[in-house]
Amino acid sequence: MSTSIGRAVLEGAQRLQNAAVAEPRREAGSLLAHVVGRDRSFVIAHADDSLTVEGRAAFRSLIERRASGEPLQYITGHQEFFKLDFEVTPDVLIPRPETELIVEASLGLLHNDPEPYFADIGTGSGCIAISMLHELPAARAIAADLSPTALRVAQRNAERHGVVDRLELRESDCFSALEASGSFGLIASNPPYVSDDELKSVQREVSHEPRAALAAGSDGLSVIRRLLREARPFLRSGGHLVFEVGFGQSAAVEHLIDRRVWKLLEIRTDLQRIPRTFVLQGK
Repeated sequence: MSTSIGRAVLEGAQRLQNAAVAEPRREAGSLLAHVVGRDRSFVIAHADDSLTVEGRAAFRSLIERRASGEPLQYITGHQEFFKLDFEVTPDVLIPRPETELIVEASLGLLHNDPEPYFADIGTGSGCIAISMLHELPAARAIAADLSPTALRVAQRNAERHGVVDRLELRESDCFSALEASGSFGLIASNPPYVSDDELKSVQREVSHEPRAALAAGSDGLSVIRRLLREARPFLRSGGHLVFEVGFGQSAAVEHLIDRRVWKLLEIRTDLQRIPRTFVLQGK
């Protein structure tokens, strides 16, 4: 028996609601759109169209994956970030809206630089570096990550968005594979900042993301400490360090800043007014 697109979405949404998935109707619509290779507006406009038997089976399979807690972005393989669409896989952290604050702050600092040169530490999908290069046609960057599989995702995203010739990807544990030549005008990072205790109780969707992109020791600050301790020699005089912190970490991070090395310019808050992005200038 044939099923309409609208009916399939309703059935899928009910299954997701029963599985305690947030915004079940929207997520079901996104999964159906992925199955038919169109956008959600097509699904809405063609609710009375029939879904093929194959399409219905594929949709039900994706619904079950989502109901089990697998993130929508890993199922569909992409996530929008700063006006661009990025490939994401379970090898990389899913880009989040609050991380766009890093891009916004960094672009503001680099916009008067005729030849911007920056680094992205812990690049993952490459969303930060690629978004910045897309907005700054004269810029060049190095993007580093400890995971070779993540770097392959970043490579494909760089090729997709036409910036691969201006982006050098390096397998590196923070700064280990970079030269401390004081050449970067800016260093950006969305580092791991989840504590060991927090990892035990993260949302089931977050548990699907790579542990190395989340875990940062007993207090969640181990990588941020490294950034604050190691970044300065890689920056030219007056260069900037821009990085993200987790919920409730801003006071502790402020305490970690060596005021002999860094000047704290601002702490940007996200839409929930949570202190999220630190902007520092090297002395």
